[in-house]
Amino acid sequence: MASDEELMLSAAGGDMEAFGELVLRHQDRAWRTAYHYVGNRADAEELAQEAFLRILDAAASYRPSARFTTYLYRVVANLCLDHRRKKRPDRQGDLSQRDSSLPSPEAQMEAREREDTVRRALDKLPDRQRMAVVLRYYEELPLREIAATMDATPKAVERLLARARKCLAAELGAWTED
Repeated sequence: MASDEELMLSAAGGDMEAFGELVLRHQDRAWRTAYHYVGNRADAEELAQEAFLRILDAAASYRPSARFTTYLYRVVANLCLDHRRKKRPDRQGDLSQRDSSLPSPEAQMEAREREDTVRRALDKLPDRQRMAVVLRYYEELPLREIAATMDATPKAVERLLARARKCLAAELGAWTED
């Protein structure tokens, strides 16, 4: 099985099957990252699609200096940051399209309330702190990969996360004490 980097290099040479394989391997990852950032299914789908279109457009200049996933996260992160600057998200998120596999209606309502509370707290973070939180806690990326994605040092990412945790703790403090 070809590596992501090999597939991307093949795509750079015009191999659309290789690019299709990359999309299949990583479309969920791109969508998930965008969704955790924007909180809206439709916007996340558009952002993920746009990320792959941009990657395809730039395929000829691709150089595997980092893992493909780092490159993908960087494209998705930049699109999310641009999206946030252009369109302020609905503070309530996309309630009509949220998924929940919890069995009882009470548990579903509680999960939605918790998710909405966290979403509102995340929405209040500055853009770079929010992206660092999404990549670290939702995508579970190591600091080095987050740093490469965000064009920062690992120490800068640590500081972003520390400030974000402090803000989130202050915002969610009363809620978590119940």
